[in-house]
Amino acid sequence: MRKYLLIGVSAFVLGAGAMAYVSPIAQANIPPKTKTYRLLELFGDVLGTVEDQYVTEVDDKKLIEAALDGMLTSLDPHSGYLSPDSFEDMQDTTRGEYGGLGIEVTSEEGVVKVISPMDGTPASRAGIQAGDYITAVNGQSVLGLTVNEAVKQMRGAPGEAVSLTIAREKTDPFDVKLVREVIKPKAAIARMEGDYGYVRLPGFNEKATDALAGSIADLKAKNPQMKGLILDLRNNPGGLLDQARGVADLFLDGGEVVSQRGRGPRDIQRLNATPGDVLNGLPMVVLINQGSASAAEIVAGALQDRKRAELVGLTSFGKGSVQTVIPLRGGADGALKLTTAKYFTPRAGRSRRPASSRTSRSPRPASRPRTSPIASGSARPASRTPSMPTRARPARAPTSRPRPPPPLSTRRRVTSSWSGPWPC
Repeated sequence: MRKYLLIGVSAFVLGAGAMAYVSPIAQANIPPKTKTYRLLELFGDVLGTVEDQYVTEVDDKKLIEAALDGMLTSLDPHSGYLSPDSFEDMQDTTRGEYGGLGIEVTSEEGVVKVISPMDGTPASRAGIQAGDYITAVNGQSVLGLTVNEAVKQMRGAPGEAVSLTIAREKTDPFDVKLVREVIKPKAAIARMEGDYGYVRLPGFNEKATDALAGSIADLKAKNPQMKGLILDLRNNPGGLLDQARGVADLFLDGGEVVSQRGRGPRDIQRLNATPGDVLNGLPMVVLINQGSASAAEIVAGALQDRKRAELVGLTSFGKGSVQTVIPLRGGADGALKLTTAKYFTPRAGRSRRPASSRTSRSPRPASRPRTSPIASGSARPASRTPSMPTRARPARAPTSRPRPPPPLSTRRRVTSSWSGPWPC
């Protein structure tokens, strides 16, 4: 009896093995979706093993959110998963108020890099500079963390103290102690410099276009003989794409501001200005530096490409991509911040070159760019105009070969197109 039982078991095992074995040719013919489902099953197996065998109990929600964020950040440093709380924080940011330190950051090779401190914030008063690297928060290393994870450690309730470890070129690492505040970036700061108006735009939140238009109207009302305008976009880390179009539209009498291109040849969207120039053709200078990124580069590139303004300054940050915020179940499950397109300035769009591509970490000597200026993150010296800023040493336009653009989402409900970094 036992003999027949063993024979039966052996037959079952051999039969199961034969059914489980799939030849290499058959494997090659497996539909891609089937392979994806098998990998998802693998993910479930790994999650189950971690739950059962990890040395301490784990939180399934945190594990899955970390996996989602890791998947997205592996695409590029600007994509990521936003938990419901992070999504709500981001909405607060675009509305112009949140609790934090006042720093715009991104990721560079696994290290949190400062794009720029915001005016009048704890970070600005503490002397944090564009280009600094944050290696630890409250003594805990953030090396290798996603930007979203690092930002969570820096944001929090106003009044709480935070210690940042800063790495800066030609300087030993040092600690900076700050106290969180309610961050309310000023939408625009305006004054007269002699006969010329000066407006600083710190960012591109929901109030940027209206605030800039109002500031210019006040300057013109109080100074009817104003001879020109200086638009200061230095250390402006960017923000909402529609606000970049709106700001450029104030000074352009129609025509293209920027185009964005996704994965497919038909995934092209052009954003145009409407007729009317609030300055009626008065001369303009735009100031930029290495802290000018994304939406600020779109505005600077459009105004220069359309020969509406001269740029003065140093190499801009060079981001060149647009992230679409895609809510999941209306935001109940958080949201995706996904790179969906590359942006092109008007002149770069005609030559199909990328609108921005960062290839160097430091400004270089001035020379006239061979490609679209902001397409390579550069500035051009302004013509000499009495009482205007003295000529700076703008950077030579670096060149690079663009990567293929990521997919453009056209089937999901989106709340905004964000071309800025991560604020904290």
